[in-house]
Amino acid sequence: MSKTPPQQLHQPVLLKQTVHVLSPLVGESYLDLTAGYGGHASEVIAITKNAKGAVLVDRDENAIRELQPLAQSGAQLLHTNFAQATEQLVASGAAFDMVLVDLGVSSPQLDRSERGFSFRNDGPLDMRMDQREEFSASDIVNRFPVDEIARIIHQYGEEPRGKARRIALAIAQARPLSTTGQLAAVIEREHRGPRSKKHPATRTFQALRIAVNRELEQVEQMLQRIPRLLNPGGRVAIISFHSLEDRLVKRFFSEQAEAGYEAELQILTKKPISGATEDVHNPRARSAMLRAAVKIKTRKA
Repeated sequence: MSKTPPQQLHQPVLLKQTVHVLSPLVGESYLDLTAGYGGHASEVIAITKNAKGAVLVDRDENAIRELQPLAQSGAQLLHTNFAQATEQLVASGAAFDMVLVDLGVSSPQLDRSERGFSFRNDGPLDMRMDQREEFSASDIVNRFPVDEIARIIHQYGEEPRGKARRIALAIAQARPLSTTGQLAAVIEREHRGPRSKKHPATRTFQALRIAVNRELEQVEQMLQRIPRLLNPGGRVAIISFHSLEDRLVKRFFSEQAEAGYEAELQILTKKPISGATEDVHNPRARSAMLRAAVKIKTRKA
């Protein structure tokens, strides 16, 4: 049976709208902090005709492998997370005409059972975006105390406290758990009341993924460095998906909008561009929110 290449499996979210707000020009430089399988990057580089001026970042080794054609064209690849990448790039004095951050989990990550991100495909309790890391979802599920698991589910999955604790207790009582299917079944058995369209395990799986990969902590670190990574007139586009990360992005943009003469960025999107209305044919885009801004001055010394 033939396998579809990952870059074809993953349809870039809000591609047309992202290219529009970034407005690439021939010769401009580009930083993609979540390059994934290269969908957005390929489109931008095709316009700039400046692969050598592109830096593509991803923590997933499979993504780095799929980005090799762009590397062969001259793009620089960084196999690390976006928090570490921005720290390194700021320290080196690098600056770009365009920066893109797509905070979504790529389709191949979700669909490959061995990655352990989805309850729809039974696989090991992994959820590591960077396979070089040792800490995985299994550590949380099988070793963390009930109170800590409940905190993670409440804080990162946004489940009510009482429900989060019930789920945490059920998980602890069912240990050891080794697969996503086992975990999803435990959560499903614990569910009370009528079923919604979402599987009862959806929020818990989101919470575990965020905790394993320290996603929100890294988003906060990355956002504070964005202005220093833009040339004057440089554009940044950020695509967020769930309310927790979107809240951080929205707050960052709001702080810039309210900073007056101290602002470093001018907001380009008065309202976020929604994948639910602007990218209706891509099911992965339904919760996507795109925000963009332009660098208006350099940071004061």
